[in-house]
Amino acid sequence: MSLPDDGRTRPMISVICPCYNEEEVIPAFYERLTDELRALHAETDYRIVFVDDGSQDRTLDVLIGMAGRDERVSVYSLSRNFGHQAALCAGLEVARGDAIILMDSDLQHPPALIPGLLAKWKEGYDVVTAVRKETEGSSWWKRWTSSTFYKVFNALSHTYIVPGAADFCLLSREVCDALNRMPEQHRFIRGMISWLGFKRACVEYRADLRAGGASKYSFSRMLHLALDAVFSFSIKPIRLAFHVGLLFIAFSVAYFCYIVARYFYVGDLIAGWGSMMCVLLASSGVNLLCLGILGEYLARTYEQVKTRPRYVFRALTTRDKAGTPNGKN
Repeated sequence: MSLPDDGRTRPMISVICPCYNEEEVIPAFYERLTDELRALHAETDYRIVFVDDGSQDRTLDVLIGMAGRDERVSVYSLSRNFGHQAALCAGLEVARGDAIILMDSDLQHPPALIPGLLAKWKEGYDVVTAVRKETEGSSWWKRWTSSTFYKVFNALSHTYIVPGAADFCLLSREVCDALNRMPEQHRFIRGMISWLGFKRACVEYRADLRAGGASKYSFSRMLHLALDAVFSFSIKPIRLAFHVGLLFIAFSVAYFCYIVARYFYVGDLIAGWGSMMCVLLASSGVNLLCLGILGEYLARTYEQVKTRPRYVFRALTTRDKAGTPNGKN
């Protein structure tokens, strides 16, 4: 841990909390979060940065009310729902302080873990990752898909992610600035943090049931995030498609040689279209799969070269020290 030479005697942390349709749980989350932060106030100053990701309920109104009552709370609102990863990146852009904590506002990331994250940071770690060991009430399907994702990702990528690692983490100022300089459009923050390679520690936790509302991560959204993760950090799928193509070519050549040999040595041809149709359908499926893999990489390249912003802030809605939504709060 290091402090800037600006006369401050206490480090300052910013807690970034993305929100999407969380009006039911935000008040309880805010109370538990501020209880933890106030207990640390003798040693650490703090700010809370809420990023409303285009909520369609009263989440933004609730947040604005909190900001009006608490000068340590700032609220930024995105012009539409850009997604969880984009909301986190928006928070990283506007947050200031010596350390930044990323956490969800549904109380599945327990605020009680913050002292442990800060303790590791004060020991000299630049990244302190909260690792989920168990989620109360999670289904076998959720557990299996999560476990499978980490296994597949780590098998395909040279960037290792600790199984169970969440976006709930603490980042030093240096790591935050490095993330803000990375230009990716399709962002998988857990992978980006691991790729940076700073000194890292882990703190385990148990995720509680949601205090209200419903999970915003449907199966399709989880699949989309998984694809972004794999295709952003690995070219092995293309190489795998190449090797599968070679395998089918070898199989086709071997099958052709078998037909020719049978004709010359046995004196007949293999009758029937069934076997040939199976081969054609299988090879066609492999071709389409390979084209799909290639298309995923091309689509991401297309999105990257357009250089559109990853998110757009609405007009200023709450207190902001710099006076603009893109200013440092």
